[in-house]
Parts: sequence; C-alpha cells; structure tokens
Amino acid sequence: MNTHPYLRAYLAGVFIPTLILPLLLTAFIVARFALQAPFPLERGLVFPLALVPALWGVWNVLWLGTHDRVHQPLGLHGALLPFFLLPAGTLVARCLGILTLGASSASWFDTITIPYAWIAVCFAGALAGYYLVWKYIVGFLNRTLGIA
Repeated sequence: MNTHPYLRAYLAGVFIPTLILPLLLTAFIVARFALQAPFPLERGLVFPLALVPALWGVWNVLWLGTHDRVHQPLGLHGALLPFFLLPAGTLVARCLGILTLGASSASWFDTITIPYAWIAVCFAGALAGYYLVWKYIVGFLNRTLGIA
C-alpha cells in the first residue's frame, strides 16, 4: 500500500500559513476600506496569498526527502525558509512597484518608509518565529501524520 508520505508532508507544511493568511487578509481589508488607507494594499497580497503556503508545503516535502541523508533538525530547516522568502518577496514587490529601495531605508507604496535596521530586527524575529513554528507545530503535524 502506498502511503503517500510526500503528499502528507505537503499538507502538514501548508497548514499554518493557510490558517494565518486569511487573518492577514482580513486585517488588510479593514485597513484599506474601513480605515481608508491611502495606498493599495491589495497589490501587496499577491505574493503572500499565492506563494507562501505552497512554499511551506514544498519546504516540508524537501525536508522529508533529504532528512535521511542530511539529518537536519526541522526547526533549523524551517528557519532557513525566510532566507528564500525575503529575496523572493522583495523581487516581487519591486516588480509590482510596491517597494522602493533607498540608501538607508525601504519605502512601501511611496508612503511608508522603514530603515534597514528595523527590517533587520524584524527579520531576526521572523527567523526565531519560523524556528519555533516549524519545530513545534509543523513537527507535531509531521509526527501526527506519521512522516517524522
């Protein structure tokens, strides 16, 4: 009997972003229409809503496929994902005209300017968050589905 471990790994990977992204969509809709945000937030939703859940699933499949040879802990493997998401998200945002990179700061929608130091601190926090989510939640799902 074929137990389809890669399909189960994909489903375990997409679980968390699929739960969180609708909440972010709701926050974006409230900010755009109820609070009358002066910039088009919906253009910034293309990357996270379309690609992030799929990338989490593929990333978990990659961990499952290489775990026998590499023996990398799941939390560390998950913490590496932002190193791919940040450049990809930056590229997509630049191509869509959402993000402008300056000498000392990045500007979203030409209205919100954030210094690179803040971006670095947020990125470090994201690494810690990804580590914890992958270690405890995705790891739990992998064990529950019998693929860890």
